[in-house]
Amino acid sequence: MVLITSGGDVTESKNGLVSIGAVHSVDETVEKLKGILMAKGVTVFAVVDHSGEAAKAGLQMPNTKLLIFGSPKAGTPVMLAAPSIAIDLPLKILVAEDGAGKVWVSYNSTQFLAERHGVPSELMKNLAVIEALAAAAAG
Repeated sequence: MVLITSGGDVTESKNGLVSIGAVHSVDETVEKLKGILMAKGVTVFAVVDHSGEAAKAGLQMPNTKLLIFGSPKAGTPVMLAAPSIAIDLPLKILVAEDGAGKVWVSYNSTQFLAERHGVPSELMKNLAVIEALAAAAAG
């Protein structure tokens, strides 16, 4: 996992997950991200409220929400070139509070997705927007 904190510390592992420390609450970060996506004309397919669903089942977990979003214009050429990537598309960003109350914005790195599915490098620019989106939402 790559952890990018406000202090600039970065650690990496092989699972392809990138996590950026956020400065706002989960709900504020989700709303900020939704606004950025809407302004760019990107479809938000769903917001999965994991912690809300846990509460309905009588369980507790820190505030955790998953945004599922994308653009068929960007994703379809990638899926045509590497059909298995459809398991990882549409793109997803997880906004979650950890046990200490710190909020994290996490996503699969584009390098990980490219290697996992054998996506031609020229098509990865279609998915690379996730890095800027996550950084903007976290800041």
